[in-house]
Amino acid sequence: MSTPFAAARRRFERADWVRWGVLAIPTVFAIPHARPVAWPLIVLLLALSVPALLLTKESQPRWLLPTVMIVIVAAAGTLWIIQSGAWTSATMFGGAFYTLRVSGRVAASLALGASAVAVAIWAIVHSLDLLNTLALFGVLAVMILLAANRRGRAERLEQTELALARAQTASEEHARAAALAERTRIARELHDVLAHSLAGLALNLQGARLMMVRDGASEESLAQIERAQRLASDGLAEARKAVAALREDAVPVERAVSDLLAAYRLDTGSRADLVIEGEPRDLDATLGTTLVRAVQEALANSRKHAGGAAVDVKLAYADNDVELTIADRQGRRPPDPPAPGYGLRGMSERVALLNGMLECGPGEDGWRIHLTVPA
Repeated sequence: MSTPFAAARRRFERADWVRWGVLAIPTVFAIPHARPVAWPLIVLLLALSVPALLLTKESQPRWLLPTVMIVIVAAAGTLWIIQSGAWTSATMFGGAFYTLRVSGRVAASLALGASAVAVAIWAIVHSLDLLNTLALFGVLAVMILLAANRRGRAERLEQTELALARAQTASEEHARAAALAERTRIARELHDVLAHSLAGLALNLQGARLMMVRDGASEESLAQIERAQRLASDGLAEARKAVAALREDAVPVERAVSDLLAAYRLDTGSRADLVIEGEPRDLDATLGTTLVRAVQEALANSRKHAGGAAVDVKLAYADNDVELTIADRQGRRPPDPPAPGYGLRGMSERVALLNGMLECGPGEDGWRIHLTVPA
């Protein structure tokens, strides 16, 4: 999430490149008058100024940046004592400031102690009076206060950003709860009205079929009643699935496909088997619906065009996708269709919306549908 507070914090952190100049430039100014004993310290300071620029508080291992800064403070203090100069002291004070700002108590204490020892030795070596010595310690105290102020500001920015993120999360959760409550209300109305009506319709049609059988009705009339009863049962099943989806209790794809195959077996008396490869997992609602609708359409075509032939369904779970294969066993190669029907077109459109691939056509012993969709 990007917020004005996050942007301010990033701008605040990007200013840390200035520390390289504070550490390196005073050391460079000490080169023209450097004595031989000072050269190792100058080389060390210039070398360590590079990692001091590149490393951050989050750099791994965590002890690396504090260690570099403590060494810089100690080396700069030693160089200041060996080769006196205001520019040389700037490296020590600047390194102490940054160490106090970004490090823990141990590293900050070590850096502060090294700076204080350097100030005391420098005052003794150069025979400073009490007032000038206190002034140097005063500079060190100012570095402590500036570091504490900047560290506190950074922490306040982080806390403000965190509070804003929590407030937005709470708002999103409230909106989600309201949406779920509305979906639950719709699901309840759908169940109490539509599902009950379809259940009653299916029972009445079953009673009408029994009465027509008793009265010797024609085969055509019985077939129409049976078809209407089957449509009512299918509509009831779809209504129940819609209620489950609205309540976020979606039926797993494996179970939904198994139910379709069980209904196919009861309706046609033919074999209908499901094979699952890989580890089943929860799928996106749109993806699950696409797979179930593909099986439903394939079984409808088998009833209509293949005389209720045996059907094999394979559902394969891979790492990045799901494959579904549906094949009916007609015992012969079916003829090529003149044009794809509306059911296959709808199936193809569903798969395309998921950036998947669909292959369908006649095989050696029946019709075969194979689709692959990203999971």
